[in-house]
Amino acid sequence: MTALAFVVICVGLLAAGRGLASGAVGEVLRVRLGGDAAHTRVVVDLDRTSRGQVIQSGDAGKVVVSLAGVAPPRGLEGAGTGLVRGWRVAGAGAASRVELDLAASAEIERRFVLPPGDGIAHYRYVIDLKATGRALAPSARVPESRAARPAEKPLIFIDAGHGGRDPGARGAAVNESAVTLAAAQALKQELERTGRYRVRMTRDSDAYVHLNRRVAIARQAGADLFISLHADAGADPATRGASVYTLSEQGAGRAVREFTRGDNWQRSLNLPGRDPSVDRILLDMTQRATQNRSAQLARTLLGELEGADHPLLRRSHRDAGLAVLLAPDVPAVLLEMGFITNPEDERLLNDARARRRLMRAVAEGIDRYFREPAGAVQMASAGASGQP
Repeated sequence: MTALAFVVICVGLLAAGRGLASGAVGEVLRVRLGGDAAHTRVVVDLDRTSRGQVIQSGDAGKVVVSLAGVAPPRGLEGAGTGLVRGWRVAGAGAASRVELDLAASAEIERRFVLPPGDGIAHYRYVIDLKATGRALAPSARVPESRAARPAEKPLIFIDAGHGGRDPGARGAAVNESAVTLAAAQALKQELERTGRYRVRMTRDSDAYVHLNRRVAIARQAGADLFISLHADAGADPATRGASVYTLSEQGAGRAVREFTRGDNWQRSLNLPGRDPSVDRILLDMTQRATQNRSAQLARTLLGELEGADHPLLRRSHRDAGLAVLLAPDVPAVLLEMGFITNPEDERLLNDARARRRLMRAVAEGIDRYFREPAGAVQMASAGASGQP
């Protein structure tokens, strides 16, 4: 803990002691939520500090925290997001009860008070929830008539690497850009055949699309998943096999710096935009959840490729700061389908039947990714990067 953090905490605790000792009653100003189905943050804005006590920690589908010395205004309730289906703040004597109805099994990961600072004049009581991956108890499940129903099918963006003036790597018989476009078209057909997805491509011809533009159009369309298809190249023609890249920690830092450079980054993530420090925390949480989901997708893809007997590199899950992986809110992977500089890999990639088998395995991996609960997401192993 830094000296500054220690001072801030001490100031907050001293202020809390003074406020509670005085017996004065404060007020809950509002409640804000952010995050997703893996991690959700609840921020309760208060006009003075409060001491919280957990009444119910997630069992029976509900989290309840009592806040001493603050009273709620009437009708303070709303719809939830992520792990929270709905919330309300009710009076309980000289305290308020923050009640969170859960959309999935979750538990309190941490809770703390943020004192006024950085231009924020009020206190903030923060509750962080994390998914457990367990099923909700039958008594906690929402009746079908009240349960939220998905509004539309997931939107998947397929990015055919290179194109136009950027042909990519060169094999003995074909350019990478031609192979990636043919594979992207085959994957689109496989996914649409299931009837479970909406599918779009960043390019559907031999056209050049800037790397940043590829990510931007996917975000603007509200993509649920982004997969970029490539063919690797190496100096040793004996090197072959597929690999999957996800965003590295260094790349994540770069992504945040680039994303927050503009003036309206909060709006593009649907953040409140009133508290820069909270917005930045929510951005970090969103990005971390996105990285986790990307890692989960990488593992499912590699599992399906291995099951289909498609050759893999020895270290097949890697990480990098690639431009197409930088979106903080869209799970993304880059699939190197094989080495175009290896005769056997090039033959497979340039053969329509073999390419379709490969894309069928990729489609099955995507299918499995969407079937798995978000609470089962774990970080990729530390050995994800390396050389063939």
